[in-house]
Amino acid sequence: MKKISTFLVAATATLYFNNAYAQETPQDSAKVSSIDQIVITGNSNPKKKIESSTAISTFSAKEIQKQNPISAAALLQRVPGFAVETSGGEVGNNLFARGIPSAGAYEFVQVQEDGLPVFEDGALQFANADNFFRVDNSVSRLEALRGGSGSIYANNSPGGLINFITREGTNDFRGTAKLETSTYGLMRTDINLGGALVKDKLFFNVGGFYRVDDGIRKTGFKANNGGQIRMNLKYVFDKGYVKVYYKKLDDRNTFFLPIPLVQNGDKLKGFGGFDPNYGTYSYRAISQLNIPQAGGGFFSRNLEDGIHPKVDVLGAEFKYDLGNNFSVLNKTRYTNINMNYTGIFPAGGPKLASKYATDAVKDGGLGMSDYQYSLVSNGTVVNPEYVQKLGFWAIDKQMNNFVNDLQFNYKFDKGNVTAGFYKSNWKSQQYWNWSNILTTATDRPELLNLVNPSLSPSDTGYSKTYNGVMDMTFLQRNTQTQGSLNDLYVNLDYNVTDALSLNGGIRYSHDYYKGNFANTTTSNLNNSGLTTDGTHSFLTTTADDNMSVLGNKFTYWNYNIDKVSFTLAANYKINRENAVYARFSNGFRSPNEEAYYNYFSNPTPDKPLKSVSTNQLEVGYKYYSRTFDLAVIPFYSSLKNLSFTDVFSDGRSENIFANTENFGVELEGYARLFNNLLEVTFNGTIQNPKYKNLEAGSLLEGNTVRRMPKIYFNISPAVNITKSWRAYVSMNYYGKRFQDELNVQTLPSFTEFGAGMSYQLGKIRFAVDGTNIFNTIGITEGDPRAGSPTGDGIIMARPIMGAAARASITLDF
Repeated sequence: MKKISTFLVAATATLYFNNAYAQETPQDSAKVSSIDQIVITGNSNPKKKIESSTAISTFSAKEIQKQNPISAAALLQRVPGFAVETSGGEVGNNLFARGIPSAGAYEFVQVQEDGLPVFEDGALQFANADNFFRVDNSVSRLEALRGGSGSIYANNSPGGLINFITREGTNDFRGTAKLETSTYGLMRTDINLGGALVKDKLFFNVGGFYRVDDGIRKTGFKANNGGQIRMNLKYVFDKGYVKVYYKKLDDRNTFFLPIPLVQNGDKLKGFGGFDPNYGTYSYRAISQLNIPQAGGGFFSRNLEDGIHPKVDVLGAEFKYDLGNNFSVLNKTRYTNINMNYTGIFPAGGPKLASKYATDAVKDGGLGMSDYQYSLVSNGTVVNPEYVQKLGFWAIDKQMNNFVNDLQFNYKFDKGNVTAGFYKSNWKSQQYWNWSNILTTATDRPELLNLVNPSLSPSDTGYSKTYNGVMDMTFLQRNTQTQGSLNDLYVNLDYNVTDALSLNGGIRYSHDYYKGNFANTTTSNLNNSGLTTDGTHSFLTTTADDNMSVLGNKFTYWNYNIDKVSFTLAANYKINRENAVYARFSNGFRSPNEEAYYNYFSNPTPDKPLKSVSTNQLEVGYKYYSRTFDLAVIPFYSSLKNLSFTDVFSDGRSENIFANTENFGVELEGYARLFNNLLEVTFNGTIQNPKYKNLEAGSLLEGNTVRRMPKIYFNISPAVNITKSWRAYVSMNYYGKRFQDELNVQTLPSFTEFGAGMSYQLGKIRFAVDGTNIFNTIGITEGDPRAGSPTGDGIIMARPIMGAAARASITLDF
C-alpha cells in the first residue's frame, strides 16, 4: 500500500505539469440536463430525449468517469433491458437484449462507433463485438437504444443499437490525462487532447490508452497488455463539414471460462483446491502448446497471447446543405482486423483420477487396466484426487469490413423525411486448431502424463498423452464467410401538433452471403518417423489416434436474403416534463456464422436455413426534470426460427431451433435529493421469457429461456459530502436463471456490491473504486459446451471476478 501511495503522489505531480485536459461538450453535463438532452441514435435527426419515441439510455463522459467501468460490458450493465454477462474478463462478454436468447456475444444488437458498426456482425465465431472496442477518455458519450427503430438504422439489430460517440475538438484547447493502478497489478495511462488548428474551421482530437495488469484471476502472467489510439480531424465550412478519423487497437486479453464449483440448490461453494473468486484454469504452467501435425510441421501456441486483436480503422464523414431544406450525409469506414484467439475451454468437469483412468469407455473413462500419473514438468509420479480434461482452443481470424451509409434529409414545416442507401461488404477468414490436454483439477493446474505402467514404454498404447496432450489437433477448420449488404431505408417524422408526433420507418435488405470451408479427414503419426520422446514412435501413445487433417477439397455455399423491416410509433408530449409513446417494430437477424457452417456441411431438408424474425411492441412513460428522471417501458417481443449454435467441447454444434415470447417492463430512474446531497440512479428489468415450439420436444413448451433472469436491476446511491467529496455504493442484482432448456440446472441469483469515493482538488480528481467488495460467488453461466447438465454436485460454471480495487488520478485543464 505504501508503494501505491508513493506512486499516486508522484503521478499527481507529474500530471499537474502536463498540458492535457478533458474536453467537455454540452452533453457532458451531469444528469441535471436530462430534460434538454439531445439524442441521435435511432432517430433521423437529433431530437430531445423526451421527444424521441424510443427506449434509449444515455451516459455522458462525466457519468462514465464516475462509474469508471472495468470494461464496455460493465458499463452496459447500467442499461435496462440488457442482461449482460461480465465474467469473461475485459472482452468476450455476452449481452442479451430484452430476453432474446443466443449462443452469446452481441447477436441481436449492433455495437457502433459514431453511427457505424464496430464490425458489421457482432456475433461472429469467437469475435464478440467488444473484442474490437475499448472505453477510454476519447469517448464523449454512450447512447443505448433497445428494440424500436434499431432494425431500420442497422442490420441484425432487432434488440437495439449501442452507439459510442467519440470526442471532437472545439475552439478551446482541452484534454485529460489519467493514471490508474489497482490491487491486481494494473498500470494504465489514458490521455485525450482536443482543440482548434484554425479557429471556427479546423478541429482535432486525439486520445487513447495503454494498460498492463496481472488480471483479477491469477494467471501467473500478464493477463491484459496493450492499448488503443484514436484521432480525428474535422473541417467546418458554411454549408457543412468533413471529418476523417483513424483508430488503432492492439490489445491482448485473457478470456476466462468455467471453473469447477460445488452446488447444492441455490448454494454455491468452491471446489476443493480451487478459489472461486480468483482461480482459473488459464495458468502459466499450461500456457505452451507445441505439437506435430499429421500433414507435416508443428503447431505452436501461447496461451499468454489470449484474445489478441490488431484493429485498424479508417473512416470519413461528410455533411452538406444542398439548399431548399435538403441535406446530404455520408459516412464511410474501412476496418481491418487480424486476431489470434487462444483460450482454455473445459471439456466437462473434474473427474476422480482413479475412475477416469479405469472406468469403461462407455462410462466416460479410459478403460485402463492399470494407470500412473506424472507431472510433465519434471516427470515426478503423482496421485491427484481429481483430474481435468481441458480444451486448448486456438483460432486465427482475418476480418475486414467496408461500409458506406449515404442518406438524404428533407425538412418541412411539420417534420422531416430521411432516405438512405446502406452498403456493407465484410469477410471473415478463420482457421481453428483445437487439442485437449490433461491437468490437475486445481486453480494452478499442472500438465499430467498418463501411462499404463504394466506395459513397456515401447509397447503400443503405453501412454494416453503426449507431453500432457490427450487429443492432438482433434479439430481443424478452415472457413470463410462473406457478406454483401445492400439496404434501402426511409424514415419519416411528422408533427401532428406541437405535442403529438408520429414516426414511421421501413428498411429493405437485399443481402448476399457466401462462403467455403475445407473438408477434413483423420490421420495419425504412427508412420511419420517422429518420436514421442526421442526414442519411441507414436505407436506408443493414443494421443495422435484421431488427428484432424485439412483436405484440398472445399465446399462452397451461398445464401440470399430479401427482407423488409418496419416500425411505427407515436409520441405525445404531455408537457415539458412528461411524455408517453408507443412503438411497434418488425425486424430480423440473418443466420449466424456457425449456422451457415452447420447447414451447408450437413444439409437437412426438414430444417431449412432461415432468418430469425422478430416482432416487438413497447409503450412508455417518460418524466424528466432538473432533479428527477423516470422511464417506465412495458414491452412484448416474439421471435421465430431462433437458432442455438453453441459449439460443444468435442467440436459438434448444438444446432436446434425454437420460438420465444417475452413480456417485460424496463425501469430507469435518477433522483437528486436534499439540495444535491444525495443522488440515486436506478435501472431494472422484469420479464418472463418463455420457449414456444422448441423442436427438441413439447415438454419444453413454456419453459423459461435459458440464461435469462426474470428480474435484474442496479441501484447506485451517491452522497456529495461536500462540493469536492463524493462517495457511492452500487448494488447489482442478477436473478435466478436456468442453464438449459430443460430448466434442470439452476443458476442461483446473486447480488454484487461495489463502492467508491472521489475527491476533486481543483483540476485534479482522485478516485478509488471497488468491485465485488464482499467477494460474492455469482455465476453468469454454467458450461454451455458440455451438453445436458446434471444439476447439483460438482458443476462447471463461470463466476464473476473476486473483490478488487482501483485507484486513479485524473487531471483536467
